[in-house]
Amino acid sequence: MKVLLVNPEFPDTYWSFRHALPFERKRCAFPPLGLLTVSALLPRPWQRRLVDLNVRALKSSDIQWADMVFVTGMLVQKESIHEVVRRCKAMKKRVVLGGPYVTTTIEDLPHVDHVFLGEAETTLPQFLEDLENGAAKRSYKAIERPPLSTTPVADFHLAALKHYSAMSVQYSRGCPFNCEFCDIIEIYGRVPRTKSNQQILAELDALFHLGWRGTVFIVDDNFIGNKKNVRLLLPALADWQERNGHPFTLLTEASVNLADDNELLKDMQRAGFRRVFLGIETPVEESLKEAQKSQNRGNLLESVKRIQSYGMEVMAGFIVGFDNDPEDIFERQIDFIRESAIPLAMVGLLTALPDTQLWRRLEKEGRLLGESSGNNTNCALNFVPKMDAARLVEGYQSIMRTIYKPSEYYQRALDSMKRTAQKVSEPNSLNMAASLGAFVRLVLKLGVMDRERKEFWRFFARTITQHYDQFPVSMRLAAMGYHFRKLNEAYGD
Repeated sequence: MKVLLVNPEFPDTYWSFRHALPFERKRCAFPPLGLLTVSALLPRPWQRRLVDLNVRALKSSDIQWADMVFVTGMLVQKESIHEVVRRCKAMKKRVVLGGPYVTTTIEDLPHVDHVFLGEAETTLPQFLEDLENGAAKRSYKAIERPPLSTTPVADFHLAALKHYSAMSVQYSRGCPFNCEFCDIIEIYGRVPRTKSNQQILAELDALFHLGWRGTVFIVDDNFIGNKKNVRLLLPALADWQERNGHPFTLLTEASVNLADDNELLKDMQRAGFRRVFLGIETPVEESLKEAQKSQNRGNLLESVKRIQSYGMEVMAGFIVGFDNDPEDIFERQIDFIRESAIPLAMVGLLTALPDTQLWRRLEKEGRLLGESSGNNTNCALNFVPKMDAARLVEGYQSIMRTIYKPSEYYQRALDSMKRTAQKVSEPNSLNMAASLGAFVRLVLKLGVMDRERKEFWRFFARTITQHYDQFPVSMRLAAMGYHFRKLNEAYGD
């Protein structure tokens, strides 16, 4: 069999980093880990070819080469998914479709030969057996969520590593919390399952031997969901980093209660975690209660500061549009983001995702307007909010205009570096010549051509005088700030 694995295109969003990537001559932030894992589940003799539409175009010759096409994707990729399927079916290819979008959507799916709902570790082997016997079914759905002990090391070699800014691995699936708006617990459940230490270290070995150096994103939706197992992993992870010369800077997502555990923070610091994304959502207690966000208890500002004190830059998600949001929610969000020194703040409008608790409640209340695009930054609402909709969108835009105004953003970046200062240097996936080239492109774009160049040079001067040891971090943050400003110009004005 010749199998073509296609990752559809992402629109321009927070996580795309599309406007920052050109500085380091990268085409995409992360490789499609799901497809690389699916590839590893296929029979070894089969031929494989990966096409990531975020890296290169899908050619007709790619489709013609294949006996079978595997397509996956998230809700935000649905337009590209439909177009890929249309092209492949027009060339009479057998198409297999899976992923989060397929699993949760309420819309009509594109016409394909086989659909996989949920995780594929147990259903894909059954499909392969049925295929060999000439009895492959239209739909496959796992009866139970599979243990991650069955998940193989992803076929990282299929991805053109040079085109990506970071690599991805997954340690766990599921989250113990019960946030009303979240679809993760609907897809992966509330009992976090993890890989063994040996599994995750084997994946890092694979990336190391492929020559990767730099950022590795542990893509778990809540890395500390299973604290018992994480405590066992972190010392092994730290030892691996030390044995191999600290080749990776680690980034992950976690719940805010990470701040309550100093030993866990210390172990994460030693293991090489330098950035963590938190779901803060809102500083309004009544809105947190509405969202069933019980883990965001206590003083959120102090929680952020404690995590930063362990040398980890905090990124965070924020939401406006809760029923209990007060009239001054927009100013309160701006104040919190400013005081918490979170440079990379993903602020979005509340979105009702299919089959979440929020979706079911709003449907019962007659407030749903249809399925979301999956992009909560494009000022589109898929439900009737309690606040006037025009006021909500206008307030949301005011947040984005304020927090990504260069003077505001650069000040947060400086404050963040002050709080996360440490002596450990970050590994870089770029060589010296590439790093110099990235710096020159950044200076030309932000220091010469950009209308906000005065703010860039103020930031540059303060970095040199106050945070010289974090200069590479400062330039990364400058590039990210440019991305968010361009994103805001596209969606927020």
